[in-house]
Parts: sequence; structure tokens; C-alpha cells
Amino acid sequence: MDIAALLADPGAWVALVTLVVMEVVLGIDNLIFISILTNKLPPEHREKARKIGIGLALIMRLGLLGTIAWIVQLTNPIFEVFGQPFSWKDLILIAGGLFLVYKATKEIHHSVDVVDHKEDLVGAGSEVVQMSFSAAIVQILILDLVFSIDSIITAVGMTPHLPIMIVAVVAAVTVMLLAATPLANFIERNPTIVMLALGFLLMIGATLIAEGFGVHVPKGYIYAAMAFSALVEMLNMWSRNAKAKNKAKGGGETHH
Repeated sequence: MDIAALLADPGAWVALVTLVVMEVVLGIDNLIFISILTNKLPPEHREKARKIGIGLALIMRLGLLGTIAWIVQLTNPIFEVFGQPFSWKDLILIAGGLFLVYKATKEIHHSVDVVDHKEDLVGAGSEVVQMSFSAAIVQILILDLVFSIDSIITAVGMTPHLPIMIVAVVAAVTVMLLAATPLANFIERNPTIVMLALGFLLMIGATLIAEGFGVHVPKGYIYAAMAFSALVEMLNMWSRNAKAKNKAKGGGETHH
């Protein structure tokens, strides 16, 4: 089907909107990881790292779209263990999930054990900063690959039209790019959000591992749990801010 026919097909527009929403939702996982990781860099390097990380995600997704025939083959079983078939997609999801669980656990440890975290930050010379920046980009690249393959396989399963996939991927990554800095700044300003986001990453990592072993976990359950947790945390923040304002107001009246 050519471009003109796609533009005139209402079904194609429905597929496009649905796929854009799906790709944006799938991009949340990637974006949370990028936000947490880049916030550990010096402030002057964060914006650059976020743009590079999201730019790599776009390049990787578009590159994978150009190899759809190969991407589809990734779902073909390559071996079995105790009757459980495993494909390249499964192995990639398991590896990515393990990496995500490891990173989230390590970051939680750093957040809890402040002494160790401070020791890691000692001697932030230019050479150390450069190594940290390079390490952040490498780690973002690894997770970009995992999330990109999952994203493209999802796109292939939803529509056979390559132009729709390309538009949906570009739109989703554009949303990620626009939301990256506000999300990272919000996470940095609210320490409790960091722990919540790390909890999300742990859950996402566990889900990727489960998917790799053939246990399908509906994404709706995951994002519903994330949304509910975020709502509860927002109420906590609202409560803390209200108490702080009342305390400040009471203190000012007493002083007067």
C-alpha cells in the first residue's frame, strides 16, 4: 500500500494513533532509566547525555525497522531447556532484565548507604567525569537496544505498514526528548521519587526476565501499578508541602 492510500485509509490512522500511544508507553521505561542514570552525572553533562541517549534510541529503532525480516526471525526458537523454547528475543530480554535489576539494586544501595555513595563521588576530576559520562552512554546504549527490540517487535505485531511504524517511532521518541529534562529535574528535586522510580525499574527488569522465560505479564498491570504508586506518592508530596507551608506560616506569625 502506497503513502496516498495509507493517508486515505481510516484504519491506517487508527493504527497510527494506537501505535504512537503504545510506543510512548513503552518509552516510559527507557526514559526513567535515562533520567536516573544521567542525574548521576555532573550538571553540565546531563542534558548532553540525555540527548545522546534518546538520539541513540531513535537511531536504533529506525535501524531495526530497516531490518524487519531479521527482527521477525528473532522470535524463532533457537534451543530448548526442559521443554521451554528460547529465541534470540528471549535471551535479549533476559539479559536486559538482569542488567536492569542489577542497576536498580545498585542505585538503591547507593541511595541507602550514603557513605559508600559519597566515597564514589570523591575526586571528580575531568578524567573521572569523562569516564562517568562514557559509562553512562554505554549503559544507556545497552538498555536502548533491549527496549528498541521490544518496541519494534510490538510495532511489527500491530501493523504491517512500515511508514506507520516509522511515524509512530519518531513521534514517540520526540515525546521522550521533550519529557526527558522535565522528568529528570522532577526526579532530582524529589528524593522519594528516585526510590519509587528505582522500584519501577526493578519491576520492569523482573518483567523482562519473566517475558524471556515465556511468562507473559500484561503491560497494563505493570503500568497500572506504576500509575497507582505515582498517585500515592503525589498525595504524599502534596501533604508534605502543605505541612511545610503551615509550619512556615505558623512560625512567621509567632515571630511577628
